Amino acid sequence: MEIKQVWAVYWSATGNTRKVVEETAKALADKLSCPMNTTDFTPLKARETGLSFGAGDLAVIGTPTYAGKLPNKMLPYIQEQIRGNGALAVPVVTFGNRSFDNSLAELCATLEQNGFHTVAAGAFACRHAFTDALADGRPDYGDLAQARELAVRAAKKVQGLTELPASVQVPGDAAAPYYVPKGTDGQPAKFLKAKPKTDLSKCCNCGVCARVCPMGAIDPADVSNVPGTCIKCHACVRRCTRHAKYFDDPAFLSHVAMLEQNFQEPKENRLFL
Repeated sequence: MEIKQVWAVYWSATGNTRKVVEETAKALADKLSCPMNTTDFTPLKARETGLSFGAGDLAVIGTPTYAGKLPNKMLPYIQEQIRGNGALAVPVVTFGNRSFDNSLAELCATLEQNGFHTVAAGAFACRHAFTDALADGRPDYGDLAQARELAVRAAKKVQGLTELPASVQVPGDAAAPYYVPKGTDGQPAKFLKAKPKTDLSKCCNCGVCARVCPMGAIDPADVSNVPGTCIKCHACVRRCTRHAKYFDDPAFLSHVAMLEQNFQEPKENRLFL
């Protein structure tokens, strides 16, 4: 089957999903001898318009795992605004060294429903957005090598196709509920309303946090004010050069401590073809 162009398409608040998706797409474009294009729908403005693909396109589409599924605030955009129109797809999810649970199954099912034909898929362990104690430094060289391996195997599969492929099979239940975060006491940790705080003694009011927030939740005129919906993506925390952003919600901190206590063992990536 002839592919005319490869696309790297992703939502990546802290940059790790971007790294995996772009590495996979670059290797695919190289193996298939076609150009690569990039579409980042992380910024709020980028989601004001939809994305449409078609026959001859192969899109590597990735998101992180939030509570065992796709980020719930991004799901409507993926469901309603990303159209395959017969394009091939390689769904990719990243996860913070706990589990990708049902996120990859949900992404595959959503893309198939939107007119894509999935040919391969992958789940990659990356540094957790909440803490450096889990998978720090990942995706590392080995992880990106596996992303390239996924691309090489997917390219070989695509080159051998004489008709549209059956959907790639991945574990999980696309319709399963979200994972319930727990604290160190083993009870559900309720931090839905938690928002980042600002250490005003460190903040220089540069506005980076407001610009990188994928929800537009931070007031650019007063970055200590967060009137919008916070999804705990940690883009503001990770991108603040003064380390002025932080979370102090007790339930949230208890959940982070639980993760650090129970999920230190490095998790393996999973490739599906």
